[in-house]
Amino acid sequence: MKVLFIGGTGLISSGVSPLVVEKGMELFLLNRGQRREFVPEGAKEIVADVKNARAVAHALKGHAFDVVVDWIAYRPDQVEADIALFGGRTGQYIFISSASAYQKPPTHHLITESTPLANPYWQYSRDKIACEDRLMREYRENGFPLTIVRPNFTYGVTTIPAGFMSWNHPWTLVDRMRRGRQIIVPGDGTALFTLTHNTDFAKGFVGLMGNVRAAGHAFHITSDEALSWDQVTRAIGRAAGAKPDIVHVASDFIAAFSPSDRGSLVGDKANCAIFDTTKIKSFVPGFTATVPFAAGIMESVRWFEKHPERCTVDDAFNALSERIIAANQTGLALATMKT
Repeated sequence: MKVLFIGGTGLISSGVSPLVVEKGMELFLLNRGQRREFVPEGAKEIVADVKNARAVAHALKGHAFDVVVDWIAYRPDQVEADIALFGGRTGQYIFISSASAYQKPPTHHLITESTPLANPYWQYSRDKIACEDRLMREYRENGFPLTIVRPNFTYGVTTIPAGFMSWNHPWTLVDRMRRGRQIIVPGDGTALFTLTHNTDFAKGFVGLMGNVRAAGHAFHITSDEALSWDQVTRAIGRAAGAKPDIVHVASDFIAAFSPSDRGSLVGDKANCAIFDTTKIKSFVPGFTATVPFAAGIMESVRWFEKHPERCTVDDAFNALSERIIAANQTGLALATMKT
């Protein structure tokens, strides 16, 4: 099977690419060639700027693929370009959407693939919904060979996943814990959330590749382990050899100081996210997630420790955290005085 990954070296896809090669598929990675450390041995690179449709078309000239996966399409104009490029030229096109597109706030505690898509809080999610709508219309009207996959919070060795974190410098959280600085946990820390290791995600995903039954379907691929944000934070602390000093701060309060985090907090992590995985298991018999978060986060911390150049600290995030914590404490003190 000849496979094209547009992207293929990111947080989620870097867990999938090695398994694709291991399964004996011929894998091509189309990207700018800037993250070669995550290109598995045996994969072939096609270097082009994916934002340049003409350059991509030129780079892919003469190629035909059984499966095309776009890991980095976020807006309708990007999937429109994929439709034009791959319509009639691939047996399966897999769009990477997001489980954050599911109804927020949820009206039922268990999320299935038929849960409505509606997120008024996060533009990222609304753009993913618009992409799905456009692709599904192309599937219905013209037979575009679409499969949709909606990852939830999927992590690997290159990140330290948490409710409130520095995305560009994830080691900051471990550094704060080891220095005894307070760790912000959104809300009261009890919202249950599902974190999935990228190697577990890969097992379900590869089972969908080339699966003729998957045409026109949407799937989420997640672990069956749901943890509260307090449990997640304490697991990170155990992996880091530190006891986190947790301070609970309302998501809206955090967003008032950091508007760019409003979508990912109020529109995602503030809500419980527990997923019914019946569908992916029925299409990929034998699929099960086997990496508990306690083991996965231990692996991540050890990976960072072996790569000290990646143990960077986000001073701006630290300063933001201290401002939020101070304001929160002031507010609580005032509230206490009034009572």
